[in-house]
Amino acid sequence: MGIVNASPDSFSDGGVYATLEARVALAAELLAAGADVIDVGGESGRTNLPPVAVDEEIRRVVPLVERVAGELGALVSVDTYKPAVAAAAIGAGAVIVNDVSGLRDPDLAEVCAEGGAALVVMHTRAAPKQRLQDPGLYEDVLADVLSFLAERIAVARARGLREEAVIVDPGPDFAKTPAQTIELLRGVSRLHDLGRPVLMALSRKDFIGALTGRSPRQRAAGTLAALAHGLDAGAQIFRVHDVAAAADFIAVRRALRGELDLPAQAMLPEELRAEAPSERVS
Repeated sequence: MGIVNASPDSFSDGGVYATLEARVALAAELLAAGADVIDVGGESGRTNLPPVAVDEEIRRVVPLVERVAGELGALVSVDTYKPAVAAAAIGAGAVIVNDVSGLRDPDLAEVCAEGGAALVVMHTRAAPKQRLQDPGLYEDVLADVLSFLAERIAVARARGLREEAVIVDPGPDFAKTPAQTIELLRGVSRLHDLGRPVLMALSRKDFIGALTGRSPRQRAAGTLAALAHGLDAGAQIFRVHDVAAAADFIAVRRALRGELDLPAQAMLPEELRAEAPSERVS
């Protein structure tokens, strides 16, 4: 799942892709690099910023969803917790709603049921845009995640959404300290007890920064280490910024594990054997 932010204040790219054309081009690059889904978000997850108004969030995401789903033919998810935004995005072609609020508004499940979209239900004990960092919040963070997600799946089903349309996300960093996130991820394979596909949003997360002392765009190596752990835990979907690096990592890992064969006649093209000499600027 490749990430395309339609907000000017993302924590990870700082509004580098400022126009619709730039965002569509990024989505095309991510698809070419190996993304299976493009996740479009119109509101930054940063907690030091106010929520975006519904009309503004729709203005940001709908044209992008239309073009990525239509022109590029991609599967599109929309990163929102607002039912009206989700409904507009589904109408524009989105097939997944990625809700980081933990289904705080159950109407979102009804929107997904009516629109035929899947719903990602994420664990969090904080309201949207609220930063909650309490080392004493959980007696057992993994147990809390499992019970919370089971309860929210039941809420979604009560609102008419088929259980087969639910994806679960353990919510790394959301209402969790770095240490709590690490404790959770050590036991994340337990999420399969819920019987639903597992999405892991690990890319450039705070817990990686706490371990490495690096800013978001410098966390590529740490992200790949977390990706390896998630693969070992059997997660099915990974939300990442650096799709090419993740795809390369997975390809090499699969080959070395005997899950992917390289044809006996395969040879490295000559132009890839060495870097081209750089031109000097006089």
